Amino acid sequence: MDTQVGIVGAGPAGLLLAHLLAGAGIECVVLEARSREYVEHRVRAGVLEQGTVDVLTHTGVGDRLQEEGMVHRGLELRFGGRGHRIALSDLAGGRAITVYGQQEVVKDLIAARLDAGGTIEFEAEAVAIEGFDGERPVVRYRAGGGEHVLRCAVVAGCDGFHGVARAAVPEGALSVYEREYPFAWLGILARAAPSSDELIYTHHDRGFALHSMRSPEVTRNYLQVPPGEDPEAWPDERIWEELQTRMATEDGFTLERGEIFEKGVAPMRSFVAEPMRHGRLFLAGDAAHIVPATGAKGLNLAVADVRVLARGLRAWFERGDEAGLDAYSDRCLRRVWRVQHFSWWMTQMLHRMTGDPFEAKLQRSQLEYVVRSEAAARTLAENYVGLELEDV
Repeated sequence: MDTQVGIVGAGPAGLLLAHLLAGAGIECVVLEARSREYVEHRVRAGVLEQGTVDVLTHTGVGDRLQEEGMVHRGLELRFGGRGHRIALSDLAGGRAITVYGQQEVVKDLIAARLDAGGTIEFEAEAVAIEGFDGERPVVRYRAGGGEHVLRCAVVAGCDGFHGVARAAVPEGALSVYEREYPFAWLGILARAAPSSDELIYTHHDRGFALHSMRSPEVTRNYLQVPPGEDPEAWPDERIWEELQTRMATEDGFTLERGEIFEKGVAPMRSFVAEPMRHGRLFLAGDAAHIVPATGAKGLNLAVADVRVLARGLRAWFERGDEAGLDAYSDRCLRRVWRVQHFSWWMTQMLHRMTGDPFEAKLQRSQLEYVVRSEAAARTLAENYVGLELEDV
């Protein structure tokens, strides 16, 4: 096949980029190694920044999001047996977050592309990206039992942390910055009504806990556990008891329980690969960076990347203006490092890090300052609902 932009990966980054490019009349083909059913049911984060909601809505794929998404104008920090509400919208100029599953965003984007006659090749595994230092790169992929070639003017690597795109960059051309955290998250989905109208971030001597939701009938809860923990070591009753212990309050908070139908352990890490452009190959989303889940930024950072990339590609294809593409990596990385810092800050403030009593006292002092100082609370709120690109 031949196209203008070859996009590797049908996650939120690749699908939104295809949607934005199609709106500008730019041809693209999306290659996805998994089946459509798999990518539409792959449960990931579900907290959307205001800017992400605005992009999806303004480009015509936000109808279901507006109907089903749960808008939150605050969140709770809980520690010492007491909850403290951070009024996000009041502190961040009216902006809010919306709880709407990543898999739902993916479903909406896939439907929009296919309804418009766009090309998404499912079960098409990219195995190599070549020639991106020239004018006509190619993506080699396997599909239907055969080998195929996609020729294009530009390749967008949106295929995640373990994908082929970043691996195609020659050794020595990338600077990598990373940090492994000494804990992981045990995450569950349960058929239970939310126990709170807003998200609850809990700091406890036994470790971090988070109460979130996916719908009025499904909750998403997380527990800090050791890295490499076996989910089978956590039967349902143990999970509910530990969540209740960590989230208990002086006024008798009770967590709603229900059937746990999904359970898994995810490591916590920070990762950045610089630069995000290599000739005609552009990295976006998890292919270029990973953030700890504490700040709920992974999907939103991918959306920010492809907004910048789509604008640069439009100027290049329409006018031959390459300034936007030349600035792509630097502009995206300014936001990446702002988000990395915020996610690290939230992570180290809320988790049991080493067990050092001195460290625990510092964390408690920091939490108390955030909930008592409007300036500190505003910093959390502005970053959590998402800074505009111009702010960065």
